[in-house]
Amino acid sequence: MTDMTKSPEKPLALITGASRGIGAATALALAATHHVIITARSEKDLAAIEGRIHGAGGTATIAPFDLADGDAIDRLAAAVGARWGQLDVLVLNAAMLGTLTPLPHITPAEWDKVMALNVTANWRLIRAFDPWLRQSPAADLVAITSSLGSRPRAYWGGYAASKAALESMIATYGLETAAISAIRTHVVDPGATRTAMRARAFPGENPAGVKPPEDVVPLIMAALATPRRASA
Repeated sequence: MTDMTKSPEKPLALITGASRGIGAATALALAATHHVIITARSEKDLAAIEGRIHGAGGTATIAPFDLADGDAIDRLAAAVGARWGQLDVLVLNAAMLGTLTPLPHITPAEWDKVMALNVTANWRLIRAFDPWLRQSPAADLVAITSSLGSRPRAYWGGYAASKAALESMIATYGLETAAISAIRTHVVDPGATRTAMRARAFPGENPAGVKPPEDVVPLIMAALATPRRASA
């Protein structure tokens, strides 16, 4: 993990799965106004995104680790809390597809792996960063979902179930925090997007016919820009 420093006047955002795709595009956009903490497994890829952010005049901290490591999530949250005392934006983007196969054919090991990243890791992130989101005067949590979370499709059962669970979890957290904190929750469905995950799911598809990750960023920014309710 790089040195955790930032300009004090900037709000703080943390983006998971930020080494490529939608996560990287979101980090690059948010870095125009926030100090960003970017996480993924590949330190090399994160460093490349960090370099692009710095080249554009922004600031970033990289945190390379596997989100399946719940203790590492707790350590990161403790470090963020000790250095900044609050978190203003949390973007839950990291996910895995798993094998596209009938439900009875999914191995227990793969089912557990998909749920560990797509559901449990996001719960661990919410659990760990909740105290610091509550310290922000205007916190936002954004979760990236899929239409499969509400419209299941044959052979996509593991991934679809994980996204349905994610959406329910985010809605629950939003209901629990709405009246007692400044935290807002958002679920964003990017639709078909030119990512490595989609290329694995649709290997015969022409990627030129699918929108790039950068086209998803306005959806996320629109959620963050939604006017807040006036205080009672």
